[in-house]
Amino acid sequence: MKATRLAIPDVVMLEPQMFSDQRGAFFESFNARSFADLVGYLPEFVQDNHSISARGVLRGLHFQLPPLAQGKLVRVVRGEAFDVAVDIRPGSPSFGRWVAEMLSADNRRQLWIPEGFAHGFMALRDDTEFLYKTTRFYDPASERCIAWNDPTVAVRWPEGLAPQLSPKDEQGRSLRALFPAYEPV
Repeated sequence: MKATRLAIPDVVMLEPQMFSDQRGAFFESFNARSFADLVGYLPEFVQDNHSISARGVLRGLHFQLPPLAQGKLVRVVRGEAFDVAVDIRPGSPSFGRWVAEMLSADNRRQLWIPEGFAHGFMALRDDTEFLYKTTRFYDPASERCIAWNDPTVAVRWPEGLAPQLSPKDEQGRSLRALFPAYEPV
């Protein structure tokens, strides 16, 4: 597996080694030893989630408050998604900045998004299937959502698609409202 640190280096894109022949293909999607070598430690994954989204569905930007903050290992197994991580670590030199990657069934890329980041994605094809492992169980009481269109964060979502949001995500708040003591970089 190949690892590439993104502009915010704690977010890591992972690309598996593919073995193909006339019968089909094989790749290792997760190996604890390799993962620890690539990202520097091995978190304990406690929950796997699987969402299926229509083209234009935008989920996020979600996070959980400490001590229940979640790290996420995310990938797309069908379709394609524009995947975003926003640094929400108080005191981080990249607080309020974001990174994004295209994840698809074709490119088989995964993103490691550690604790301290908000996460969201937009499905770019119908029936996009998005899988992710988390390091903490889902806890509705500690969940928060940054508005997908917060001008302070200013994510450049793919153009030409009207975002379809859940009622919960429509209630997302600004980064400044959620973190009033911290100024984005």
